[in-house]
Amino acid sequence: MKPPAGKIALITGASRGLGKAMALALAGAGARLALVARDAGALAQTLSEARHMGAEAEVFPADISREDQVEALRHQVIARFGKLHILINNAGINIRKPVTEFTLEEWRRVLDTNLTGAFLMVRAFLPHMRGHGYGRIINITSTLSHVALPLRTAYASSKAGLLGFTRALALELAPEGITVVGISPGPFATEINRPLLEDPSAGRDLISRVPLGRWGRLEEVGQLAVYLCREEAAYITGSDILIDGGWCAQ
Repeated sequence: MKPPAGKIALITGASRGLGKAMALALAGAGARLALVARDAGALAQTLSEARHMGAEAEVFPADISREDQVEALRHQVIARFGKLHILINNAGINIRKPVTEFTLEEWRRVLDTNLTGAFLMVRAFLPHMRGHGYGRIINITSTLSHVALPLRTAYASSKAGLLGFTRALALELAPEGITVVGISPGPFATEINRPLLEDPSAGRDLISRVPLGRWGRLEEVGQLAVYLCREEAAYITGSDILIDGGWCAQ
């Protein structure tokens, strides 16, 4: 059977939203899962659903913005699975406020989670992805890697940086056959967009910008991630795939 069946996939932010959707989609495709997030309770629910689908899966609670926790995570995952084939850097946070109201700690927290966390994960796990003749790194970027909205200076900066990281890393790893791809979701009804979901006016304003006129469905990102892990996607690297209902086409 073609990948991702039997491949070992690590997904950060796997406790909810897009991370959970991608984890369960990969479970359905036969991947073996290392599920990572800070919320151990919510992570256990993803684990239960993945195992109910017949997947081999384990949870590894960790904060991927912390270098010491990423190193501990590396030891735990490799002790359990021995190697890694697929790394999905999905964990992310957003703080919405005027730039002059940001504290330095808040600014750093967004960049440390969304950008530095991806770097720490790649640095830790790349040695265990080499030499298998197959490898996939998927970074969850954002439409705000390409366009912007007010009150998102930290988030947009972190995601634009993640897109640059994706492109440079793809070129670095191309000779080894490890592909690196970004997925840029538009509006999806996830935890990170809760302020918009709880404000009907703000939610309507956001969706009015989307030519398809609706929120994205979680399974749409999940199935895209599965495709990118298949052999049929082996020629896709250094790209960023917009899944935004046409937002960035305008």
